[in-house]
Amino acid sequence: MKNTHYTILLLFTMSFQGCWKYSFTGVSDLNADTFQVNYFQNTSALIEPGLDRDFTIALQDLLTNQTSLGLVPSNGDLVYEGEITEYRISPTTATSDNRAAQNRLTITVQVRFFDTNNPDEDLEQRFSFFYDYPGSSQLVGNQKDIAHEEIFERITQDIFNATLAKW
Repeated sequence: MKNTHYTILLLFTMSFQGCWKYSFTGVSDLNADTFQVNYFQNTSALIEPGLDRDFTIALQDLLTNQTSLGLVPSNGDLVYEGEITEYRISPTTATSDNRAAQNRLTITVQVRFFDTNNPDEDLEQRFSFFYDYPGSSQLVGNQKDIAHEEIFERITQDIFNATLAKW
C-alpha cells in the first residue's frame, strides 16, 4: 500500500514537471516582448462616432490582460492594424405586418498582423460578429454600449486566438 502512494506521488510530480510551460491563455512560447495596435479606422458605410477608438482600445486591453507583452506606440515586435469595414444594422425576423421583430448589428474588422521576429506568422483576415436586439427598440444608449461590448469581446478574442494562441 505504501508503494502505491509513492508511485502516485511520483507520477503526480512528473506530470507537473512536464507541464511547466503551460499557459492558460494558450500562449507560451512567444519570441516577442512588445506589441503595438495601430488605430483601426472606421471605413464602413455607416459611421458610428467613437467606434474606431473603442475597438482599438478593446484590442489593446485584451492583449495587455492576456499576455505579458508590453504595449508600445511604435516599433513593436507584434503589430496589429486594420479597419472596421462593416457596421450594419439589418432586420433578421419579421412580424405578420412586415415590421422587424428582431434586428441584428454586425461589425466586421479587417486585421493585418505582423510578427517582426517571425514573418511566417503574419496574417491578414476578416473577423466579424453580431448582436441581436428587439425590433421594437432603438440601438441607443445602454443597449448600444452592451452590443458594442459583446461584439468587441468576441472579435478581439478571435483575433487573439488566430494570431497568438493559434486556435
